[in-house]
This record gives sequence, C-alpha cells and structure tokens, in this order.
Amino acid sequence: MRTESCTLGSHFAVLAKGASVTTVVLPTHAGALEPFTFTGTFIAGRTTPARTRSAFAAAHVVADPLGGGIDWDATLAYRCHLWSHGLGVAEAMDTAQRGMGLTASDVRTLIANSTTAAKDAGGAIAVGMATDALAPGPASLDAIIGAYRDQLALLAGTTAIPVLMASRQLAAAATGPDDYRRVYDAVLGDVDAPVMLHWLGEMFDPQLAGYWGSPDIPGAMDVVVGLVADHSQAIAGVKISLLDADAEVSFRRRLPTGVQCYTGDDFNFPDLIAGDQHGFSHALLGVFDVIAETASAALGALDDGDDERYRRLLEPTVPLARVLFEQPTFNYKAGVVFLAYLRGHQDHFRLLAGLESARPITHLSELVRLGDAAGLFADPDDVIRRLAPVLQTSGVW
Repeated sequence: MRTESCTLGSHFAVLAKGASVTTVVLPTHAGALEPFTFTGTFIAGRTTPARTRSAFAAAHVVADPLGGGIDWDATLAYRCHLWSHGLGVAEAMDTAQRGMGLTASDVRTLIANSTTAAKDAGGAIAVGMATDALAPGPASLDAIIGAYRDQLALLAGTTAIPVLMASRQLAAAATGPDDYRRVYDAVLGDVDAPVMLHWLGEMFDPQLAGYWGSPDIPGAMDVVVGLVADHSQAIAGVKISLLDADAEVSFRRRLPTGVQCYTGDDFNFPDLIAGDQHGFSHALLGVFDVIAETASAALGALDDGDDERYRRLLEPTVPLARVLFEQPTFNYKAGVVFLAYLRGHQDHFRLLAGLESARPITHLSELVRLGDAAGLFADPDDVIRRLAPVLQTSGVW
C-alpha cells in the first residue's frame, strides 16, 4: 500500500485540445444505434482555490478489480487530481460508496490515508463521520452517540473538517425530533472544533426518509435550524442535499451569521453557488468529482466578478448532472466512475460491490454525449478506446 505524499499535477496530466472530429456509434434510449461525433473543447481548469467560495468535491474510490477491495494508489491519485484544481476533497461520503460497498475497515484506512495526503499536499479536506460501524437497523441512542465519537477520534491531530453524516441507525431508531436532538446535542456538546452537519434527502438514500423526525421538509428544517441556533459555535456549516433549490434558499437565510450553507444540490448548483442579494451557498458536491476542471474555472470567474463566464462554463454541466443523478439517484456512483474511467483516471470501469451494473448502457452512452458537450474529454480517441470494451460487454458492438 502506498501512502506517500502526492505532487499536485503529477498524475494524469492532460493537455487541452481543440475540437475533435472523432465519431463513435452509441445506443439511444429508443433502442437504435446512432453515430456521435465529439465536438467539445476540453476545459483545462485552474490550479488555485477559489477566494469567494469554499468548494469540496465528494470523491469516489477506485476499486481493485482483482482483489475486490480498494486500489489505494489510484484512489489517492484521484484526490491529488482534485486538489490540483484548487478544490477541497470531501472524503468518505456517499460518493465513496459509503453504505454501498465501502466497509467500515476501509473507511478507517481511507480516512487515515486521505488526511495524510491532504496534509502533505496542502489540500483542504472534509471527512464524513458516520455510524456505519454499527449493525444495520435501529441502535440505541447511546450506541449511535458512541459511534459518532469513535469516528471523530479518527481525525485527532488532523486539519480535516468533520462532517456528521446522517445516520441510518438513528433514522431507524428515532421516534421523533427529540431523539435526534438528544444524539446531536451530545455529540456537538463535546467536539474539539467546529463540524458540518449533513442533511441528505431520501432520494440519495431511501433509508433516511423522515430524517430529523419530520415527514416533511418544513418540519425537518425547523429542527435543524433550532439545533444550529443552540450549537452555532460548534457548527461551521450545514451540507444540504434535497434537490430542492427553493428549500435550500429558505434554509440558508435562516442560518445564523458564521454558519455556512453548503449545497449538495447536483441539479441546481450554479444558481445556488452564485446566490442572490441575501447570500449564497458554498459547495460540497458529488458532481464536482466529475467536473473538477470546469468547476475550478467557473469559481475563478466568480472570484473575478465575471458572472457571465461563470454561467457560460457551468451551463453545459447541468444537463450532464441531471442525467448523472437521475432516479434512482443513489446509483449515480456508477456514472461518476464511468466518466473517471473514460477520462483516464483509472484503468477499468469497476466499482465496489459490482455497482458498475447499476446503470444501463443507454444511460452511460448519454453521459458520453453530455460529457462531450460539457468539455470533459481531452482526448476523444482515448475515450473511444476505453468505451469500446464497455459497449462490447453490453452487447452493443
């Protein structure tokens, strides 16, 4: 296992190219085969962090296709790629298949390796703190509190920002808002440094339905706002992933000064990050794993006050994101890894627990078309070379 530090920009270096005339035959949702010509221009991005927004990409892990676990070299190299474009890494989140193939043991190793790499690289990192070391299903509130505290201990001596991920065990055990308050009051009452809260909608994880003890968003929002008000000194921000832009705007306007709102809305992120006269959202997004270069360039434009360029860069990524995260939304990891493979960041299209089979070939083919429109591909010839065995395995060629 290699754990030495990374040199930013040393892995997977690519050169921007002009328009391509490379053509490939892809399946359509109508059941036909149609030629597709790559015409997009690769966006190289930039290498410095944004000044006016905090931005984290929720990073995926690279599976070891032979051993069945994690390819640690490729996984850490991908984090170097994200840091090289000025983005922070959101580690051990749902994009890393937390709760969908990532074992509790691998979580601990992933956190240790990535926090070390972040220190060596000077990169920002936020790390998911979850209760998945517990058995599935309901657990006692004391056990859930203990599981969070055990996770927080993993970050001792690091500069990582802890993210208190929504707990499946708490969702299964809680009988109402008071149970959530008991758990979060206990954990937030003894943290050593400010943490982020994590509000993940059931479209990302059906086991989190009714989280915060309310069947609807307004009721849940009241619980979270009250919790933040009582623990504002212990909370650096709240990551909200509901795919509901109006709800997020309403929520962030209720947060106290000093507590940041981080959008996890992969459908509406350009508008939410740009903000309005009352404020804006920072970013902690799975789609930033895919569009790191474009995201970094767009955030740079926002820093420069060039809203037109910001929107011009991000506008083509929205159709891509909406397909990537289409229902069932929680299967988006397959598309994230597929695009990383096509872009040369890993040597195979495999996920933990065989999750590469979670999306049909027609979905993946649409990601190729939309990825080209979004400027993701530096070398269309290499994309086609990598795409060929996927199409062949699917029975298309």
